[in-house]
Amino acid sequence: MDGKNNVCRMAIDPLTTNATTLERELSWFTMVIDVRLKIYFGQECEFEDVMDVTPPPLQEDDSVYASIVNHYRMNFMERVMLVLALAPHIRPQLLDVFFTKNTNYDRGFTEFGGIKGNQHGGFLPTGETVMFILGGTDLDKRFSLLYLTDSDHFFFKHNILKMESGSSDEPFLSGALTVTKEYLSYFTTGATHKPDYSMNFPAKRITTQMEWDDLVFEERVMDEIGEVRAWIQHGRTLMEDWGLGSKIKPGYRCLFYGPPGTGKTLTACLLGKATGLDVYRIDLSMVVSKYIGETEKNLAGVFDQAENKNWILFFDEADALFGKRTATKDAHDRYANQEVAYLLQRIEDFPGVIILATNLRGNLDEAFARRFQSMIFMPAPGAEQRLKLWENAFSDKSVLEKGINLEEIAQEYKLTGGAIINVLRYCSLMALRKGTNIITHENIKIGIQKEYRKEGKPV
Repeated sequence: MDGKNNVCRMAIDPLTTNATTLERELSWFTMVIDVRLKIYFGQECEFEDVMDVTPPPLQEDDSVYASIVNHYRMNFMERVMLVLALAPHIRPQLLDVFFTKNTNYDRGFTEFGGIKGNQHGGFLPTGETVMFILGGTDLDKRFSLLYLTDSDHFFFKHNILKMESGSSDEPFLSGALTVTKEYLSYFTTGATHKPDYSMNFPAKRITTQMEWDDLVFEERVMDEIGEVRAWIQHGRTLMEDWGLGSKIKPGYRCLFYGPPGTGKTLTACLLGKATGLDVYRIDLSMVVSKYIGETEKNLAGVFDQAENKNWILFFDEADALFGKRTATKDAHDRYANQEVAYLLQRIEDFPGVIILATNLRGNLDEAFARRFQSMIFMPAPGAEQRLKLWENAFSDKSVLEKGINLEEIAQEYKLTGGAIINVLRYCSLMALRKGTNIITHENIKIGIQKEYRKEGKPV
């Protein structure tokens, strides 16, 4: 029985099914290239055109690769372009045929396109390579194929492929054709690619081990957070099945505002955890630049990579990026205002979930308010919420000293959830330092005093 289960698991393994499908696709693509070269060089060929080489059927195929091809209803030309972009990653030697030397000029064939990588030893295709394989030297065919390179084509609009633009004074089709890391991951392992934190992607994935029940707010706030959760779970149904896509802009924009430590970041993490979405916190220190145009460029990199992913983008301390526009006194003010206008547009057009967090709502540009579906005030917790936070805080491994009255502590000390966690950390460390698991009243008071001093409050 176990052996049969293992066979079943292997049969539905995305890695295995993708590999099997791509082997067939690569064999077909090899024939397409062979036919093009034979026709081009006037050699004997059983086909009159590359379009006569029938691609393998994918309608009943269970692989991730086939599901994406079927979803977009890719035609012959689109499948050729997709496999060409994939080839350097999965079968690089397949393109070595394009290194054929033109003996008349003692160099490669210009019409094959392609570039040489810095480290990759193989042939890297360009837009010209696609045009050659599909259209040869027939200008009419080549012109009819230019739609494949249009920025509105789903390949580029949905971030499946990229065609790097070369120098402004070089032909557009000389740009390298590549598959994005996201879809390379889908087509090979079947898994979602998790981008690394870098200058090109200044965002970090954030998670929490806490659960939805650990979120402590009054009922009104929980209801408003529930609305965001409902959109994540049912937004697609609303847009597609209920036919509201023509009336409602895609995506959801939400503002969390309130004092520090009230749970804005935790709420974003829990929304992602509860709905199975990754949450990425944008590192504004790497986004905001004093140089004109750089902030837009940095942020565009984040939005472009997140465009068609099921992610929640979280902008903490958002007023650093989305602050009020100023009266235009000089060129710097004009560019700063253009920057905010650009951000407004990108946020409004983003089809996913964006959460902005700030301590003070008044610090944000007023134009943002019209673009938010939700603006949720997260106040400092009242006595009732503070008691629940204290009761949920301590580990099951610890024991409260006899005489500690959490209800009195909650009533007397106005702390946020973040501050209570800091007190918890201090008390627990002091107990472990003394070789015990007993949380003392004295250490709780010291921990509270430390938090009050941090906030500049009288102890």
